[in-house]
Amino acid sequence: MTDTALAGASADSAAAKRPARTSRPAAKPHGQWKVDGKTPLNANETWKQEDDGLNVRERIETIYSKEGFDAIPGQDLHGRFRWWGLYTQRKPGIDGGKTATLEPHELEDKYFMLRVRIDGGALTTEQLRVIGQISVDFARDSADLTDRQNIQLHWIRVEDIPEIWTRLEGVGLSTTEACGDVPRVILGSPVAGIAKDEIIDPTPLIEELGERFIGNPLLSNLPRKYKTAITGHPSQDVVHEINDFALVGVRHPELGVGYDLWAGGALSTNPMLGKRLGAFVTPEQAADVWLGVTSIFRDYGYRRMRTKARLKFLMADWGPEKFRQILEDEYLGYKLADGPAAPKPTTPGDHIGVHEQKDGKFFIGATPLAGRLSGAALVKLADTLEARGSYRLRTTPHQKLVVLDVEKDQVEPLVAELDALGLSARPSVFRRGTIACTGIEYCKLAIVETKYTAATAVAELERRLADLAGSGQLPHALSLHINGCPNSCARIQTADIGLKGMMLPTPDGDPSPGFQVHLGGGLASNEREEAGLGRTVRGLKVYVDDLPDYVERVVRTFVAQRAEGQTFAEWAHAADEEALQ
Repeated sequence: MTDTALAGASADSAAAKRPARTSRPAAKPHGQWKVDGKTPLNANETWKQEDDGLNVRERIETIYSKEGFDAIPGQDLHGRFRWWGLYTQRKPGIDGGKTATLEPHELEDKYFMLRVRIDGGALTTEQLRVIGQISVDFARDSADLTDRQNIQLHWIRVEDIPEIWTRLEGVGLSTTEACGDVPRVILGSPVAGIAKDEIIDPTPLIEELGERFIGNPLLSNLPRKYKTAITGHPSQDVVHEINDFALVGVRHPELGVGYDLWAGGALSTNPMLGKRLGAFVTPEQAADVWLGVTSIFRDYGYRRMRTKARLKFLMADWGPEKFRQILEDEYLGYKLADGPAAPKPTTPGDHIGVHEQKDGKFFIGATPLAGRLSGAALVKLADTLEARGSYRLRTTPHQKLVVLDVEKDQVEPLVAELDALGLSARPSVFRRGTIACTGIEYCKLAIVETKYTAATAVAELERRLADLAGSGQLPHALSLHINGCPNSCARIQTADIGLKGMMLPTPDGDPSPGFQVHLGGGLASNEREEAGLGRTVRGLKVYVDDLPDYVERVVRTFVAQRAEGQTFAEWAHAADEEALQ
């Protein structure tokens, strides 16, 4: 036997004596279309392939609006209706302790929340009046500004939806893909095209994306929702770090003005901040880059488990370098230039107050209380603006409104009239910094009440901390974000004080609504160098009724302990846990 044969025999003998290796189970497919094929791996993916969500509109108009709520089958009611901005709303009287134990049909009422899509937040007074009148006629006078620049109405009957669409579309508005596994509303700078210090106006890009891709079957079946934010303003005013796709205006030293590209941000129960891809996007490339990133999500996004079906999970696995390479090689067919990061903002991004436009007129940023308005107030606002010569306004990602094109001599009279409508252009720190999600009043996922809680807290804090405000000791900016459940529609992880709704135990054993507290979060702003998530302290929870007490206590502790120039977020991350209780 040769040496080679002997060596082989010896190896065979040794291998025979070793226990057989157990092979690892094959990794489960993620449901990525480009990797695993398009066979649906869960019930949601099945019905999405069986019938595109966009197709439900015809059934709403020809069947459900005539036969009523009870004629709507489950897959349309709880699925495809979302493609047209419609969710069933919560039945009144069901407490938060039952949110997780009841089935959707047990929680829901026979009414809908309707989300009006407002890309870039851009509205005319005519459009505002139409929304307000729809609210008065069909929505029991409800109207909420969202932190996605939409307006939401409630108490909508399916019988009234065709007429509502007719009115909205008559003035150039729609509810198309305002919800669903689709490209949601495109956030845009509220001062696009009018700010004196704007780097680039994103309005033409936002309009192009809307015309080419919204309501387009090419992108109407994504793994889950897909959020876009585009700004050309140096305040970085569209919360770009928590969007699936974002462009931030920058000046390239050789290529001129364009955008810095971000992808893969989102919050919810597993928050992840978006990643800079290091790529400079020219205005001419921007629409194709958006389509490329969106198509990556469609083709490579995880579809097997809904809890992993956001772009952030793909980004976490790939990393920004691979993500950029796939974008360039498979979807663009060319390399993007490397580009600079946007510098730290020097002004607040909520645009509250009076500011001069580049044409010499003025814009006024004003805040309602936690986004809550009414249909009648929207109609009155439209009338008021027109009487003062303004015919344009913008919604913002901070539940605010920005009124455009105000002549100098009309500014102060209009500020007073806005205040009479519940819109403050010179708000307190707490009114300015407080946002709240829909909450248990209408939302089937909510555990606690939010809008009334926010209004009560703001009023109490303005009264209790008047001494600090009067002496100039209050921080000039402090964000208080109130969310009715863990899903973070109100961006709790990126607030100075973020509150996550939950049921808390009580001494008598009967759970009571309250919040887990997050402290020190924030996005890039004039207050901080970069985005960061808030700090959670084990056991730091507060009952709803005790919220004003807690905020007053922690703010007074901050004022007493802070170092020179220290922000609340900086202090909250550095403070001992005892100081935060």
